[in-house]
Amino acid sequence: MNKEKNKNSRDQRRKNRVRAKITGTPERPRLVVFRSNKNISAQLIDDTKGVTLATASSGAGVANAKKAGTTLAKKAEAKKISTVVFDRGGNKYHGRVKALAEGARAGGLKF
Repeated sequence: MNKEKNKNSRDQRRKNRVRAKITGTPERPRLVVFRSNKNISAQLIDDTKGVTLATASSGAGVANAKKAGTTLAKKAEAKKISTVVFDRGGNKYHGRVKALAEGARAGGLKF
């Protein structure tokens, strides 16, 4: 139990460190990545109003993560959003997180 508690607190500190430096605005919202064991999801958030502008999620796998990034980019384009701030949520920029970011870039978002 203690080991799990320490891991969660480390993860939370890492996430807070990233969030202290990144803020989303209406012109440049924050692209937030949530990664679970099976799925990966992303949201575009305007932190000034506390509003979610667009969401996309996928199943497991790097190919599905890339597809989710492309889907999110299309939804952002429909709302006339072209630039975002990338918030990896304390996760390493590797694997599914990297694939989602590359998919969003391929879809037309600029980081």
